[in-house]
Order: sequence, then structure tokens, then C-alpha cells
Amino acid sequence: MTRPYSRNWQGAWPKTPGRLAGAGLVRLYQLTLSGFIGNSCRHLPTCSEFAYEAIARHGLWAGGWMALFRVARCGPGGTHGLDPVPETLPPRTRWWAPWRHW
Repeated sequence: MTRPYSRNWQGAWPKTPGRLAGAGLVRLYQLTLSGFIGNSCRHLPTCSEFAYEAIARHGLWAGGWMALFRVARCGPGGTHGLDPVPETLPPRTRWWAPWRHW
């Protein structure tokens, strides 16, 4: 049985400098600080896995905004449950309007 999400998405994605830098920073967080913070994310996949996958799929700009908004939703009074990274961005999404990644 396959899971509805993937741990640190390993699909084929363009290895641009922004994506490599963003994914590298998320991976550095996962290997260092994540162990001290603990397992407190109420979503599946966790916020760091979501950030890694969003940056890998959609690039540093769009994926970074998606990750930031996901962390904001994870706070007190926020949402919980299964929240996968969208396969594609909605057609109304523009680079100058990052709030549409919410």
C-alpha cells in the first residue's frame, strides 16, 4: 500500500540553484534542529517535509511561500490533518501575489 504523501519527495525535479539551496536549508533543519523541537506538527506530511516537497516541486519562491503559510497554519488554533502539496499551482497564481499560495 502506498502512502498518500512521500517522505522528502524524491521525484524528478529541475535542479535549479534556488531549489537546491531551499531544499538544502530544509534538509539541514531536519538533520539538526528538528530533533530538538520534537514531533509537534499536527499535519501529515510534517511541516518540514511539506516545505521540502513544495520547494522541490514549485521552486524556491512559490514553494517557500507555501511552506511559510503552512507553518502559520500549524500554530495554536490552526488546522490539522492530511495536507499534501498540490501537484500544480492554480492558474490564477502569480509570482507577485504570494498570498494566493495560501
